[in-house]
Amino acid sequence: MTAQSRAIDRIMRICATAAMDDRSLRVAILNEIRPVVAFDAFVWLLTDPQTEVGCSPLADVPCLPELPRLIMLKYLTPFNRWTRLKGPVARMHESSGGRLERSLVWSSLLSRYGVTDVASVVFRGRQGCWGFLDLWRINPSAPFTESEAGFLTSIAKGVTEALQGSQAGTFKLASPTIHGAGPAVLILSPELEVRAQTAETNEYLRLLIPPDPERRPIPAAAYNVGAQLLAVEAGVDQHPPWARVHLSLGVWLTLRAARLEVPERAGTPDIAVTIEKSSPTERLDLFSRACSLSAREVELLGHLMLGADTHLTAQRMFVSENTVQDHLKSIFAKTATTNRRTLMARAAGQ
Repeated sequence: MTAQSRAIDRIMRICATAAMDDRSLRVAILNEIRPVVAFDAFVWLLTDPQTEVGCSPLADVPCLPELPRLIMLKYLTPFNRWTRLKGPVARMHESSGGRLERSLVWSSLLSRYGVTDVASVVFRGRQGCWGFLDLWRINPSAPFTESEAGFLTSIAKGVTEALQGSQAGTFKLASPTIHGAGPAVLILSPELEVRAQTAETNEYLRLLIPPDPERRPIPAAAYNVGAQLLAVEAGVDQHPPWARVHLSLGVWLTLRAARLEVPERAGTPDIAVTIEKSSPTERLDLFSRACSLSAREVELLGHLMLGADTHLTAQRMFVSENTVQDHLKSIFAKTATTNRRTLMARAAGQ
């Protein structure tokens, strides 16, 4: 068995570990990738499966002080963009024919850090896009090879399912009450620099990405939705600029970006990012995607959420009560629940 085959086997075993959270999962997989596909830096984002906007980053890059610019350029670069890849893996050097300047993020930033190639892996399944990984090689490292791309392709499906499963696992946690009268707000400049924020914002950000005690939290999730707004305005991508992100203990937040309307002010308006608890509809959609519910199962769950019993649900779905019970058994199996009360609590977050 080759080193790549052994690594694939170990990664698949890691992916089968049901109790692993998404951060531990990504760290463990990266530790297995590195010996067979060497890299000098990386960025691994989870994405909202519907909007494909980044929401939970894990990164080790030499340009951390320029993080807002890196994120902005990544979203504004059509070349090898994760939303456009036809397959699970793309290599910047190979795709550009060695002309790395074709990539905006390379010509405007990565070139200054000696990056010689970027291998991009997108984790997309039937329920949506669950994340993407960029592996960087820095001078004097050689470009990624076809064999290395093949290895990354071979693990993409298993990792996708594991990422989806890790998100499903968050719904098994108790959902505490979030205190506060309304959404937190973060104001970003057109270049994604933080200008101002409400008092609640800092608390949210510390839970989203815990920093060192003496450092302010980095609003990476807010940078991502802000960058997506710029991409929409530039015509690079049409997914809406919002994303859902797991806060803690089963609580999900929705971040949205929009331009501030300040008619009397010259120049490009700032960007407002709102952070608030995901609505029941947003949470139900994500719960259904994470647990791989079918369209009919989602429809049934929606009726139950509105308080319908088995008889009324059967009438509304034009099926027999036995069919409703069969669908419900399938939902219980997919969501690791055994009764309606637990199912409703996880789906609604109550």
